[in-house]
Amino acid sequence: MVKFLEYAGRPFVGILEEFGRVMLLFLSATAWAFRRPFRFRVVFKQMETVGVNSLTVVLITAVSSGMVLALQSYYGFRMFRGESLVGATVALSLTREIGPVFTALMVTGRAGSAMAAEIGTMRVKEQIDALYAMSVNPVQFLVMPRVLAGILMLPLLTVVADFVGIAGGYFVGVELLNINSGIFMARIYEMVAMEDIFNGLIKSACFGLILSVVSCYKGFYTTGGAEGVGRAATQAVVISTVSIFISDFFLTAVMF
Repeated sequence: MVKFLEYAGRPFVGILEEFGRVMLLFLSATAWAFRRPFRFRVVFKQMETVGVNSLTVVLITAVSSGMVLALQSYYGFRMFRGESLVGATVALSLTREIGPVFTALMVTGRAGSAMAAEIGTMRVKEQIDALYAMSVNPVQFLVMPRVLAGILMLPLLTVVADFVGIAGGYFVGVELLNINSGIFMARIYEMVAMEDIFNGLIKSACFGLILSVVSCYKGFYTTGGAEGVGRAATQAVVISTVSIFISDFFLTAVMF
């Protein structure tokens, strides 16, 4: 019985150990963010990697989501003669949920996997050990800039995604489905508050923190050579995606 409990509880112990190492890495990165030397050039480079280089895929995802959402909500509201609510539905859905979540998922797939693969390659090639030998802390040099870039750039990308998604919904609703443009915009102004937008941006910053910390952690503790690098990148994307969905539920419950 004791051996059975030990075997059954081993996965939970492993999860707790992983979570503890992730938190220690996050706390270490936070502490190094306020200590010299301040590596602004590295931070700006990571902001470009996470934000600017992810802009195209975020734009495509956002405009497609807004257009599909307008189309589907129109057919649903038409049954109750509530077509005027399409604009507000699109805007609320994008600012509260779809914008932050889809942006985080796209950045996870593009930048999160790259973080894990890049740091993992440095680990298996012993370049991280070389940083220690040169008296350069790898957490400050590798992890902290990526975490900071994730926190800063995800809200900016979410703002762009919200705007482009609403524009896509406007095009479908007004130009294709013949909803009155004045009514479309009036419902948005009436039902969408600044609190909705602000809470969505808080969500996106939390998602940026999650995906960057998880991706850096998986890369930082990579083992097993080239195969391990690929495994780390895959695990980083999967764990970040699941964590984003779970945290989204709790953030939504608290905020709304």
